[in-house]
Amino acid sequence: MKDLINKKSFQETIAYIDTNYNFTPTTFKNGNQINNAGDNNGSCKIFAFAKLHQLEKDETLALFGSYYFDDVLKHPEGNDHQNIRNFINFGWDGISFEGEALKLKS
Repeated sequence: MKDLINKKSFQETIAYIDTNYNFTPTTFKNGNQINNAGDNNGSCKIFAFAKLHQLEKDETLALFGSYYFDDVLKHPEGNDHQNIRNFINFGWDGISFEGEALKLKS
């Protein structure tokens, strides 16, 4: 798990999730933002994976790779990557799913 967190690549994280889990597009709430099923699937996968593994806030943010480290942290006043920005503000208290987005493949 630490290796995945330290890779700092969103694409590698998504590839790992896609290889090991079945994904069902799921509506989820992140702070004051509602993401309908099928919208922002990458964020849905990351948050569902992190929740399944009970990752801390910082570990979860690291899974977004350069989107977090470069796009968000280096541009704190930006308007992009709203799911990451909301998670920074609301943390796990702001995340809720309307179903089970990920199931481990058998």
